[in-house]
Amino acid sequence: MSAKIERKSLSSPDETRPAGRAKAEIVNLGGFTVQRFTAQPGWKWSTDVKPLVKTETCQLKHTGVFISGRMKVRMDDGSEIEYGPGDAYSISPGHDGWVVGDELVVGIEWSPQQVS
Repeated sequence: MSAKIERKSLSSPDETRPAGRAKAEIVNLGGFTVQRFTAQPGWKWSTDVKPLVKTETCQLKHTGVFISGRMKVRMDDGSEIEYGPGDAYSISPGHDGWVVGDELVVGIEWSPQQVS
């Protein structure tokens, strides 16, 4: 097996996905999808994304780390948690989330690359 190293910049993403007052900049490498998401103050999943995906709550699993800003997440069972800079997280499907305060939220997420 030969060794392989890769580099891609989130500043030149493979794909950019708008989500209302947020966006995700995505690169694929090493069998993983890595994304930087930024969310403006006032962004809320149920307001900005729900109309696009047409599910009651977010049905994706998220694993990552917050770089800046604060975000609150409410699970379908009513439990809530607030995240801030430096917090690593794992959020199961079935949640809503929103920016807390007036600071831009920036986070980095990774997941196994989906094969279509």
